Amino acid sequence: MRQFLKLLVGMALVPAIVSTGPGPSCDEWPGVDEAVVKKFAEKAGRPAREPFFDPPGDVLLFAFLLAGAGGGFVAGYQFRALFPPQAERARESSHV
Repeated sequence: MRQFLKLLVGMALVPAIVSTGPGPSCDEWPGVDEAVVKKFAEKAGRPAREPFFDPPGDVLLFAFLLAGAGGGFVAGYQFRALFPPQAERARESSHV
């Protein structure tokens, strides 16, 4: 158990340490809305507009991260109910 906790802490610290170093400026890496969505909108002849909900920074990405983590936790917790073992499936389908 202690080895698992050490591994977990190490996995959490490595991205934090790596991301604190010097990196490219924000001008070099446009967001998906600017790089992809805007380009396709202009190709389709639609003008760019402000989004309905525009939180500051990467708050929206963080919300998607939390929703994905929550959904993954629930799916993992209910794994046996979602995907029963083969023996149970055979019993259920034969109606014996």
